[in-house]
Amino acid sequence: MRRKTKILVVDDELSIRISLGDLLRRDGYQMEVAEAAEPGLEMLRTESFDLLIVDIKMPGMSGIEMLERVKEEDPDTPVLMMTAYGSIDSAVRAMKLGAVDYVVKPFDPMEIGLLIERILDEQVIRREHMMLKQEVRRCGSYGPMIGRSPAMVKVFELVEDVSATDSVVLLSGESGTGKEVLARTIHEKSSRSDGLFVGVNFGAFTESLLESEVFGYERGAFTGADRSKQGLLEIAAGGTLFLDEIGDASPKMQIDLLRVLQERVFRRVGGVKDVKTDFRVLAATNRDLEQAAKEGLFRHDLYYRLNVIQIHIPPLRERREDIPALVEHFLEKLCIRLNRRVGSISPEAMQLLLNHAWPGNVRELENAIERALVVGKQKRIMPDDLPIALQSDIAVPADESLDSWERDFIARKLEQYDWNISRTAEALKIDRGTLYAKIKKYELSRER
Repeated sequence: MRRKTKILVVDDELSIRISLGDLLRRDGYQMEVAEAAEPGLEMLRTESFDLLIVDIKMPGMSGIEMLERVKEEDPDTPVLMMTAYGSIDSAVRAMKLGAVDYVVKPFDPMEIGLLIERILDEQVIRREHMMLKQEVRRCGSYGPMIGRSPAMVKVFELVEDVSATDSVVLLSGESGTGKEVLARTIHEKSSRSDGLFVGVNFGAFTESLLESEVFGYERGAFTGADRSKQGLLEIAAGGTLFLDEIGDASPKMQIDLLRVLQERVFRRVGGVKDVKTDFRVLAATNRDLEQAAKEGLFRHDLYYRLNVIQIHIPPLRERREDIPALVEHFLEKLCIRLNRRVGSISPEAMQLLLNHAWPGNVRELENAIERALVVGKQKRIMPDDLPIALQSDIAVPADESLDSWERDFIARKLEQYDWNISRTAEALKIDRGTLYAKIKKYELSRER
């Protein structure tokens, strides 16, 4: 690869041009030299270079002026500045103008060789990153996630940005939007992908059971603890810990988690020794944690620890243009699993899918397609194959807001099941927590 890498050295000192040129050629790079900024810029008009190494102080046009000209023409061209000890301020200014780094003369040959290698490696990563973003826009998919809408492309780009870091990420969105799928994607693209992805759902356990699952326990810590057991915090070491529905964590669990996030140490239940661990934290919630913190239902300090980078996954009703691509994806996937040969969906059935409010989001859509494949008798999905809730849907009126439509739809379902929360949530294919949140949001009551 290095034989194809071209570097341009611009310096008025002959000794620098010769010594640096010999060093770069010995390392396998193609290189050219220029004794001033003007001839260097002239060379850039006819040739492309992977890296420019430019002296700050030169007769005529300075290195700073050349940097500005280069960045005007091609902002992506990396420029490494050279400076003397007395010109550090100029080097700092160059960094603010877009230089990738600077070296101070006289420099150590091995040191500058490693610096050049690092800069070129970062350029390769940056180009791959841009190519991936273009591929996302073209294909409308990102790993297992599907979507061509601007909102989802933005989500995919954020995921690509955070995957290369070890930062804490908070994934927000309604139930069924794919928060866990996105968390697994971040893990698989991270430097911790060789480690385990360990998830814990804070809405699925009692507080005492959750504590022993997360922190582990020592032998004799409670009745039935006949042996010591590692918790999820230890199992996740070297990998990723996914805190699902973190908004449901109890006040005591929030305190314990805060210490883990701050100090990366914890104690097993019944233990007296601190245990150190190392993992990346990803969290997910379908609640508004900021509002919960204001209401005293969630700790402010834990919220700020988790909300380093937030990625919001929009509900399906806000990205209806993604529904056809999702349907095609689920058809292909489910036909293989169910051994069916249904190749398409009728326009009438697709219109029903586009009209539906999807309170259960992508998960509800997948369930609807699976149901249609199981009960359908034709070679394509027809309206009668879809769940009854979709068959009774009408298009959303243009003069009525989607929130108003969803409020009325949920109210009708609650009346249909006599306000039985469990049965209504099951019919809507959402969990009870999401239904309670909708009832609160729309201020629904039996009287109203």
